[in-house]
Amino acid sequence: MNKVIIFTFLVFFFITGCSMAPKYTKPQAPIPKQWPEGDAYKNVKKQEGELPTELKWQEFINDKRLQKIIEMALKNNRDLRLAALNVERARAYYNIQRAELLPALDVAAAGSRQRVPYDLSSKKVSGVVEQYSVNLGLLSWEIDFFGRIKSLTDRALEEYLATKEAHQSAKITIIASCASAYLTYAADKENLSNAYATLKAQQQIYDLIKKRYEVGLASELDLYRAQTQVDAAKQEVSTYTQLVAQNENVLNLIVGEALDKGLLPEGLKDVVPPKDISPGLSSEILLRRPDIMAAEHYLKAVNAMIGAARAAFFPRISLTTTMGTASSELSRLFRSGQETWNFSPQITMPVFDTRVWAAYKATKVEREYALAQYEKTIQTAFKEVADTLAVKGTVDEQLSAQNSLVDAMEKAYQLASARYTKGLDSYLGVLDAQRSLINAQKQLVALKLAKLTNHVRLYAVLGGGSD
Repeated sequence: MNKVIIFTFLVFFFITGCSMAPKYTKPQAPIPKQWPEGDAYKNVKKQEGELPTELKWQEFINDKRLQKIIEMALKNNRDLRLAALNVERARAYYNIQRAELLPALDVAAAGSRQRVPYDLSSKKVSGVVEQYSVNLGLLSWEIDFFGRIKSLTDRALEEYLATKEAHQSAKITIIASCASAYLTYAADKENLSNAYATLKAQQQIYDLIKKRYEVGLASELDLYRAQTQVDAAKQEVSTYTQLVAQNENVLNLIVGEALDKGLLPEGLKDVVPPKDISPGLSSEILLRRPDIMAAEHYLKAVNAMIGAARAAFFPRISLTTTMGTASSELSRLFRSGQETWNFSPQITMPVFDTRVWAAYKATKVEREYALAQYEKTIQTAFKEVADTLAVKGTVDEQLSAQNSLVDAMEKAYQLASARYTKGLDSYLGVLDAQRSLINAQKQLVALKLAKLTNHVRLYAVLGGGSD
């Protein structure tokens, strides 16, 4: 009967425990509900294309070689591995904290032999006293009547969920970084090809002018001007050779191993563009971004800590109860009539402890800090998307104008070369047209790269998709 009463008492206190944590209310996002409007965004079609949150990265990245590189990076990258280990660690801490809510059953066995002198013996006879016991029970189990442990468990859960979102954010960052490095490599590889073509053309022009100089049809000044262009082209080749090698090193670092040369593109023309995506009509899509969700989980964790700090003002009830057997002889330890039990509840009530008040104030400040961080994360995300949309809305016009400019520069260069060959113009006209053409070609490659990398960035800043 006593056992039934004790068990009922424990269940009552365990179930009726309350929470002192304030009710969590999702804060209003401190950003406009709609994306920016204006000349820079007029060409952005917000309703065409799939939402990135509904698109897996394998469906977004269409280039098969880049897909393989990203898969290798997700498998080998050390930063992503650390993020995954953080998730496992947070989950372990959560399981430890959650276990505090449940009683832990322990078995304790003890034995002792002691000689007692006659003047300390109740029978006034000296001798050896033996005592043996085996007990099963709860040792200092805190009954969470005011929700202190429950609040700490909620905090551990939110921190675990935050690390999961941080892991997803790290994964999206790896995907975007890998794609950007791949595209940068392709752009510099294309610039290197253009530099080789320029060097070949400059060498041919130099050889032609040298022959003309030898027969007196070209001046020495023209010869040295042609030589400077050959040297400048050689420098360009060397520079882009270095950049291509460095870009490959970046890719190897992200992937975590040396890449097969067959996976690397020869230029931007070899790259299959990513799938078109839409930002949607509302900026609420940002609230599904992993880093924003992680910031909100941290805010919830701090909110739960307020509950634990409030519960510290109330009594803490702990219980020690055991049932077992004891005897002065080891041979009689498990015989009938040797049963023992112990029931020891304890209540601790803070009376004067300034640390409790300080901890409560600290949790309130922590909540305001976490709220500010959450709002800042949302505002930063909105700016990142707005900047990316501004590029998306204007880059096609820039590319169209630059393509037209390159065509015009090529014709101007051909005409200047023809006029010089016929002796109608000086070599300065050829040099000027050539420099303008080379710069225009570089800018065209840069704009192509900007369009592709901005496409990848838009996928990343909008939160990407699931696995």
